[in-house]
Amino acid sequence: MEDNLKTKSLFVAILGKANVGKSSIMNMLINSKVSIVSPKPQTTRNKVIGIFTDNDVQIVFIDTPGVHKPRTKLGNFMISEVNSAFFGAQVCMHVVEAGKSCDDFDLELIKKFKKANLPVILAINKIDTLKDKSVLMPEINAWKEKYDYKAIVPVSAKTCDGKEDLISEIINLAEPSVFYYGEDEITDKTQRAIAAEIIREKLLCNLDKELPHGTAVLIEKFKERENIIDIYATIYCEKSSHKAMIIGKNGSMIKNIGMHARKDLEEMLDFKVNLQLWVKVKENWRNKESDLHTLGYEELKK
Repeated sequence: MEDNLKTKSLFVAILGKANVGKSSIMNMLINSKVSIVSPKPQTTRNKVIGIFTDNDVQIVFIDTPGVHKPRTKLGNFMISEVNSAFFGAQVCMHVVEAGKSCDDFDLELIKKFKKANLPVILAINKIDTLKDKSVLMPEINAWKEKYDYKAIVPVSAKTCDGKEDLISEIINLAEPSVFYYGEDEITDKTQRAIAAEIIREKLLCNLDKELPHGTAVLIEKFKERENIIDIYATIYCEKSSHKAMIIGKNGSMIKNIGMHARKDLEEMLDFKVNLQLWVKVKENWRNKESDLHTLGYEELKK
């Protein structure tokens, strides 16, 4: 029956090490920002759905946290999100960084690809950082020796070089199917969830070193009134000293974070936003299952 369908679809799990640009690639492919990005590793914590629909084809991308060695229960949750992405996916996209060789994390992923027995496309990202593009061919050949990829595509999420080639290779693998999402949908995330992630992105971009990894954002209120949306959010951190740094001298840091978050929220919602931020200490929340549940990491696997 499916062979008679006029539409095609495909579920693609995007996998790779931390900070190789998985979220940036998904945002590029769907022409919209649904997954937050920052220069810091482990920016993505949950699986994020991004939806690309073009005429008779719909591609559902599943962005995942970076593969890393977990040191907290939050880290364990993030790895469980990576593993669960294989279930329901029809194709995997392995994202690596141009100029970097295969390491133990990549080899671990390759083992998972073999076990899942799914087609895999290799996306070699950040080719814009290469001064000499001639090194790409030896890199491609080296990756070919590691795994039998369906396709290997050099790409730059920053400049969009290789975008059309990558999306073409993905579409070639789409199968006759109904659309699982509306043609105008770009993600399954709620506006509340996106708002929390936008605020967390600004924490990652404005705070130094490891401090942002100990923060989480909870939306307490999201309500529209007349021509404005009230968003009240609590930023949780693990130490009083961290709270002081987030607030900053005379409130300068929290004001800066709020200003940048409000700008992105207003662009996303096409509404004026009244954003109110509070900072609270929740010690060792990354290792407490009750706190993880409260903060939206409820699918923690034991």
